Amino acid sequence: MTRATAEPDGQVRIGLPGWTYLPAAVGAAFLIVPLVAVLLEIDWDNFVSLVTSESARIALLLSLKTATASTLACIVVGIPMALVLARGRFRGRSTLRSLVLLPLVMPPVVGGIALLYTFGRNGLLGEHLDAFGIRIAFSTTAVVLAQTFVSLPFLVVSLEGALRVAGRRYEEVAATLGARPTTVLRRVTLPLVLPGLASGAVLAFARALGEFGATITFAGSLQGVTRTLPLEIYLQRETDPQAAVALSLLLIVVAAVVVLLTHRGRAAVL
Repeated sequence: MTRATAEPDGQVRIGLPGWTYLPAAVGAAFLIVPLVAVLLEIDWDNFVSLVTSESARIALLLSLKTATASTLACIVVGIPMALVLARGRFRGRSTLRSLVLLPLVMPPVVGGIALLYTFGRNGLLGEHLDAFGIRIAFSTTAVVLAQTFVSLPFLVVSLEGALRVAGRRYEEVAATLGARPTTVLRRVTLPLVLPGLASGAVLAFARALGEFGATITFAGSLQGVTRTLPLEIYLQRETDPQAAVALSLLLIVVAAVVVLLTHRGRAAVL
């Protein structure tokens, strides 16, 4: 049994119960072993040629472009959304929060269908856009919208939590000194929650990078236009399993690099 211990600085450190390490180890193994299984299946002799094929390069480049665009879109609309949910006072705020977070639990393919019936040629908004020659479904724009739809809640949740933890005392002091609301937001609020914003942006980017269900439903799979890396992996799995495994590892590495770089940046901020 782990007990509390006294540190040289006089503070008491409370240890964890010993039994918690066993389920923690099981959970870690559950997440790590499948990654090891991927590594064991890699055809290392042909790995470079598999991940540098024309279709793989096109899919990876498209994934990075669309994931970056969707992350920027999440930041533009997600910051105001998080501010309204964390600081706003109005009726229906809890209902609005539930609707905003719904994509977290909703199957992505359902999100794709919802987007299709919204922006498709005969959709709620799509038929009006089509009258002006604007067609969104089955285009690169559709990929960005699908990725934004599924990843936006991750940024909102992360930033809203950071706003609640930060509290309002510094904002109130700035307002007392005569700062305008926009100045308070720019000079006080955002710097305080920057680590939370960075974490939310990374989560949104990673989620967008791995998006599959909503993308294939709303955007289809057109090489160079809508076929992102997850879609390329799915197609290669049917024809060339070794290529699918190699591309899966590539996607894992890209996601891991993004997460590691963000953790370093967040540590630097803190």
